[in-house]
Amino acid sequence: MGPIRTCAAAFLAVASAACAGQATAAAPAESAAPRADSDVPPEGAPVPEAAGARPRAAADVGAAAPESADPAWAPPILHSLAVFTVTRSVEAVLWPDPFADFRPERWGYHYGEAFTKPPLFDAAQPAFRWDHDPWPINVFGHGLLGSEIYLRARACRFSAPAAVAFAIAGTHLWEYGYEANGVRPSALDLVYTPLAGALLGELRYATWRAARGIRSAPARVLVRALVDPFGEIERGAGVFDC
Repeated sequence: MGPIRTCAAAFLAVASAACAGQATAAAPAESAAPRADSDVPPEGAPVPEAAGARPRAAADVGAAAPESADPAWAPPILHSLAVFTVTRSVEAVLWPDPFADFRPERWGYHYGEAFTKPPLFDAAQPAFRWDHDPWPINVFGHGLLGSEIYLRARACRFSAPAAVAFAIAGTHLWEYGYEANGVRPSALDLVYTPLAGALLGELRYATWRAARGIRSAPARVLVRALVDPFGEIERGAGVFDC
C-alpha cells in the first residue's frame, strides 16, 4: 500500500499543477477587455508623470531633440551669405581701393584673373603675409570667419566632417565669389580659413553645448551669447531654431 499511496500522491500533485497552469494562462484572456473602473487612461489622454518625478519643461525636450534630427541646411546657408555680405560691405568701406570699385570692367578683369590664374601665394613675403594682406587679418580675421561658418553648421546638427566640408565650400564661395571682384583668391586663405575655422569652431561649439548644463539662466545665456552671438540673436528673434 505504501508505494500505491506514494504514486497516488504524486499523480494528484502533477494534476493540481497542470490545472493551476491552465488557470494562469487563461487569466490574460479574461482581462483582455478593458474594465469600466480601469486605471488605464483612454487613448490620446496625457500620461501622468510618475510620483515624485520632475515635469520636463519644453526647453528640456527641445534641447535633446536636435541630437537625433536631420541637419538643417537653410539656417547655415543663409547665415553664411549674410556674414559674407556684411563682411564684403565693411571691406568696401575700410579699403575703397579696390573693394569699392564697382565698375563692370574692373569686376570683369578681376574675375577673369581669379579663374585663369592660380591662387596667389608669394613665398617671398613673411609668414601669413603670403597674399600681401596684413597678418592679423589672415590669422584672426579669417580664423573667425571660418569658425563662424563651421559653428553655424554644427549648431544646426551637422556632423564634424560635414561641417568641415561646409566651411571649405563657404571659403571657396568667399574667395571666388564675394572677394574675387576686387582681389585675386589667396592660397593661404583657401587652406587656413576652413582649417582654423574647424579648430576654433569646434571649441566654440563644445562650449555652447556645455553651457546647457549651467543652472543659472543669466550665466547660461551669457556664455552662449559670448561663443555664438549671432546665432543667439537669430534664435532669440525666432528667425531659426538652431
